[in-house]
Amino acid sequence: MPDIGSLHPQVVHFVIALGLVGVLLRLLSLVARAAWLSPAAASLIILSAGASVVAAKSGTDAHENAERIPGVRVAVQTHEEWGERTRNVLLGLAGLEILALLLASRPAGRPLRFVAAAGGLAAAFCIWKVGDLGGDIVYEYAGGVGTRSGDPADIDRLLVAGLFYAARLDRDSGRAEDAARLVDELARREPEDTAIRFLAIESKLRDRKDPAGALADLAQFQLPPDSRLATRHGLLTAQALVASGQVDSARVVLSGLQQRFPQNQAIKSALDKLR
Repeated sequence: MPDIGSLHPQVVHFVIALGLVGVLLRLLSLVARAAWLSPAAASLIILSAGASVVAAKSGTDAHENAERIPGVRVAVQTHEEWGERTRNVLLGLAGLEILALLLASRPAGRPLRFVAAAGGLAAAFCIWKVGDLGGDIVYEYAGGVGTRSGDPADIDRLLVAGLFYAARLDRDSGRAEDAARLVDELARREPEDTAIRFLAIESKLRDRKDPAGALADLAQFQLPPDSRLATRHGLLTAQALVASGQVDSARVVLSGLQQRFPQNQAIKSALDKLR
């Protein structure tokens, strides 16, 4: 079979949606009298079982790239084991549903639907468990985030996000020098990015306690006609002026900003602190 690892995120959502809705309809069919509930439940569960086969195959094809990330191997293997377990449970449940459809008009049909409902609860748990484990890989280990496509731009964006959040964490934890080094790396990698230039200036002010350097960098900033950037530039300028002891100058900057953007609460708050 061809490598279908790139389809894994799409296919697994079919398994989740079809399987959970199918199980819900099966449970409802035991207490409601609508004739369509039972065949609808069976159809969705059978489709989910078929999709689970594709999902398991695509997951096996995709796991190699994810496992290259340091520290993620055990999480990937656990997710893979639960994926195969979920596939097997759904295939067994689909078999029960097919049998219940064939025997629908016979006395054995109703007991089989109760058995299928019990199996459906087990399948629903497996679907939830494997989905939760997959989410851990994506959101806790970045398994696939920015790496699945192999596009260098995607990987760069992943690195930028990691550096940004790690710098914030270091700053909040009192490791100012570590935060400054991470922001320096951000600025080195993305020297033309306006947001990162502002982050570098803020780091110079907050982490390195260098208001003069921050003011010098701000003075060289060529601002496009964008109100958000003007606000960010002005607030940073005022903070640097206060840190260098020029409180009156900071007040003048903020007053000018308030005249331009009278509804901006951040400007109002900063100005109130100086009164």
